[in-house]
Amino acid sequence: QVQLVESGGGLVQAGDSLRLSCAASGRTFSAYAMAWFRQAPGKEREFVAAISWSGGRTRYSDSVQGRFTISRDNAKNTVYLQMNSLKPEDTAVYYCAQERVTFGLGAREMGNYYYGGQGTQVTVSS
Repeated sequence: QVQLVESGGGLVQAGDSLRLSCAASGRTFSAYAMAWFRQAPGKEREFVAAISWSGGRTRYSDSVQGRFTISRDNAKNTVYLQMNSLKPEDTAVYYCAQERVTFGLGAREMGNYYYGGQGTQVTVSS
């Protein structure tokens, strides 16, 4: 059973930075691509970033490209999301996800992933 625990959210001002972490357990972490999604109030959950099982490939949504960086530490079973130059429109609950299949490249589609965490709230004030 996949267990994912997100942390690192908070209240910041526009232009600030935050680093989110997600600790995973239940399956062999290094065999699975990981991703971050987010959901703002009144909106559908959306893709933010993904990283392949090896860490060699990453992909981002257009809205965060150049500002956010996803990374992973397979020794710690943890995936990170470094968020720089935060904007009010980045305000959302951020969720970590683990791809269902092994050795994936990190899809953008929500249905490809397991979600286990409660998410972590990120609020960016203007």
